[in-house]
Amino acid sequence: MATQEKSGGMPDLGFDFGSFEAAADRIRDYNEKLIQSTKRAGMASVDVYEKTLKSLVDFEEKVGQSSQLEWVSALASTHAQFIKDVSQAYTQAAREVLK
Repeated sequence: MATQEKSGGMPDLGFDFGSFEAAADRIRDYNEKLIQSTKRAGMASVDVYEKTLKSLVDFEEKVGQSSQLEWVSALASTHAQFIKDVSQAYTQAAREVLK
């Protein structure tokens, strides 16, 4: 028994594929909205992370500057700079991934 082909190269199996195609289109639209929403939430999370880390680093620098021991100040300053550099690289990479 041979199946006849409908226009567009799809075999005629007696099913109405229009409802399936419409459902697939709705699912694609939903997925796109979900992806965009997730990207916005991810960017917001990166922003909050960056601001929080900046506050902690600023606090560490102030504590280090207020110390009367030079080595404590130097250590705090060096650590704060390290954290700034690492977090900047991390947030930049995260933003590139979320674009």
